[in-house]
Amino acid sequence: MNRPPWANMVLQLVILISVIYFVYNRFIRRSYAEQLLKGLFVILLIFIGSWAVAKFLGFNILEVVFGASIQLLIIGLIVIFQPELRRMLLFLGQPEFFGRQSLSVSSDQRKSEYLVHELTEAAKFLSKSKTGALIVLESSSHVGEYYLEVGTALDSLLSTELLLTIFHPNTPLHDGAVVISTENRIISAGVLLPLTEDPKLSWQFGTRHRAAIGLTEVSDSHCIVISEESGFISYVHEGVLEKLAGADDLKKRLEKIYHVHGTSEREGKGQDRLSGLFSADTLPIPFQRLFSSHRRQSEKSESKPGSDKR
Repeated sequence: MNRPPWANMVLQLVILISVIYFVYNRFIRRSYAEQLLKGLFVILLIFIGSWAVAKFLGFNILEVVFGASIQLLIIGLIVIFQPELRRMLLFLGQPEFFGRQSLSVSSDQRKSEYLVHELTEAAKFLSKSKTGALIVLESSSHVGEYYLEVGTALDSLLSTELLLTIFHPNTPLHDGAVVISTENRIISAGVLLPLTEDPKLSWQFGTRHRAAIGLTEVSDSHCIVISEESGFISYVHEGVLEKLAGADDLKKRLEKIYHVHGTSEREGKGQDRLSGLFSADTLPIPFQRLFSSHRRQSEKSESKPGSDKR
């Protein structure tokens, strides 16, 4: 098929720009190497411009020097961006890269899977160590948002280890609630929520459970509560508290809320990239020591009369 020269040039530029944009957006954007790339790109433009000027003026020596410098810069790019190149090769070498699931799973689906995984792992360990916790999952409608504005602002990416750090008994933020946005970010911690005004619930539940019920009565947020006394995991929505059988039950509930389908199957096949990073039993030793000591203290306090339900 015969095309005019300009059409071939435009087609080649479109292909080249598409490849560069994909590599930049997937492996370099928002990484520490992004600033390096911008600096090297400026230097490369300077050398290319100097080479073009030297060629135009007939300065043969400068033309050779600048031409060789451009080649050295290209080799330097390979050396400097070695970690990013390694990430790209690992991404291309994944068994599911050419499979249908890698194409069918959207970015929103991956966000939801990440949220479900991190919350489930955190709840599993908090329940096992009997560490009290109150987690608020902010809704997209932001109804009752003004209740969540009080607290210590964090704006950090959600992670299991960060949740365990916040809710550790020796930290100043462990008594309040943690608010998680729809973008998988911990907005704030140590948030004080409104307690339910239902008099029938005042003696049945502790402060955390009544706060979760109170918030969901005035907003459409979801709450997860881990009891400090028993270690039970509860799910609260629309003012109704439901005790769950365990972390697996919580995982199923979250998958239903966030429309995550087939996560367990992908975990079994090794296609869930975020699962299996660590479990409650494989956390760093300092975390295990801190929470195991708190669990022993909680077990001792259970036998004392008048222990606080939280």
